[in-house]
Amino acid sequence: MQQDTELISQLQNGDEGALSQLYDKYSGALYHVILRMVQNQALAEDLLQETFISIWQKSNQYNPDKGRFYTWAYRIARHKVLNYLRSQKDLIQRGDLSVSIIEEEKEDISTELKSFKGAILKLEPHHQKALELVYFNGLTHLEAHKSMDVPLGTFKSYVQQALRELRKHYKNLALLWVIFLMLKG
Repeated sequence: MQQDTELISQLQNGDEGALSQLYDKYSGALYHVILRMVQNQALAEDLLQETFISIWQKSNQYNPDKGRFYTWAYRIARHKVLNYLRSQKDLIQRGDLSVSIIEEEKEDISTELKSFKGAILKLEPHHQKALELVYFNGLTHLEAHKSMDVPLGTFKSYVQQALRELRKHYKNLALLWVIFLMLKG
C-alpha cells in the first residue's frame, strides 16, 4: 500500500515511470475484467490502453481517502467498456421495433437480473465472499485470498467453482455481469 501511495504521488506529478510501474502491477487484473466484458482480445487490449491513458490524464482526480487505487482504475476501465458497448450499432434500435418491445426487454432483463442475484445467494458462503471480493470490491486474487485467509490456489478454486455453478444456469454469464455492473454502478 505504501509503495502504491508513492507511485501515485509520482504519477500525479507527471512521472511516466510511475505510470509504467502501475501498469505492470494492475494491467493484468484490469485486462481480465475488460476481456470478460467484451469477449474480444484485441478490443480488450485497446480498451486497456485507453484506460491507462485516462488514468494518466485523470491521475490528479484520484483521492486515496475515497478508496483504493485499483478500485478507481477498475471504475475507469468499466466505464471505458460500457461507453464502448453503448456506442456500438448493435445496441441501437433498428428496423420497425416498437417502444413496447424495448419495454418488454427491460422487464426481461430485470427478471433475469433478479434471478441472477438469487443464484449468487444460493452459492456457498465462501463462494459468495470470493465473488464479492473480486468482482464487487475490486480486489485482485492476491489481495482477496489474504482477506479470506486461505491459500491463493484455494481462493482461485472458490472463484472458478462459483463461476462454474453460475454458468450452469446462465449461458451468457458475461452479459449478465455487464448488466449487473451497470445497474450497480
